[in-house]
Amino acid sequence: MQIILLKDVEKVGLRGEVVDVARGYARNYLLPRHLAEPATAGRLEELQRRDELRSRQEARTHDDAREIAARVEQAVLRFDVKAGPTGSLFGSVTATDIADRLWSDHRIRVDRRKIELGDAIKRVGRYEVPVELFTDVDASLRLEVVPEGGDIAAMEELQAAAEAEDAVAAEAAAAEAEALAEASEEEEVETVSAVAAAEESTSAPAGEELDPAPEEPVALAEREAAIEAAAAIEATDELVVVDSEPGGPSVGPEAPETAPER
Repeated sequence: MQIILLKDVEKVGLRGEVVDVARGYARNYLLPRHLAEPATAGRLEELQRRDELRSRQEARTHDDAREIAARVEQAVLRFDVKAGPTGSLFGSVTATDIADRLWSDHRIRVDRRKIELGDAIKRVGRYEVPVELFTDVDASLRLEVVPEGGDIAAMEELQAAAEAEDAVAAEAAAAEAEALAEASEEEEVETVSAVAAAEESTSAPAGEELDPAPEEPVALAEREAAIEAAAAIEATDELVVVDSEPGGPSVGPEAPETAPER
């Protein structure tokens, strides 16, 4: 579904842009919150006329661009915004806000897509934003984002607190990353040592036999008992016991039976 954005919507587009979005997203979110309107033929024609008018107000030559750049460098835009105790904004300052304020305060027309803001501003403080005015003609625009009812001193105090908070968070993240790296390195060393020990225990130098593994006491005793029993059986089979009386029977292997003489 084609819509015209009435406000900047993160990851969707800037105010006044015509974008395609899912019908459900438009009907259930953007339209009810007055963030967009349907892209009708009449509204599209109005947008085209507005863009043509604005393009005529922008720099059209290098000389125009250099003159506008000088004015931009001298300008300072101040935004009074709602902010929390740590300097975080209840909202943000976008490229569209900057372009509108530059026009309303200084009558300087700049395409908001040429304001190289990156992410929207979400903290109080002083900022310098690059602006591309023409090919090879750039300027730096100064911004002051101040909490409502506050002053520059309050803004600087909040900005210092925010920077200190960011520094602490960055230091904690770096310490955690370093600890994880050390733990991973120690684990890798232990693994390599274990593998090396295993390889050393299963291999021997050429011509040298590995010592047999020691037997458990119980297994050793059982093996010795089995050997003794086998030896006793073998001795019994070979032993021949002769009766003390002459002519008595003999105990031992029976002699082969012979046939009687005729």
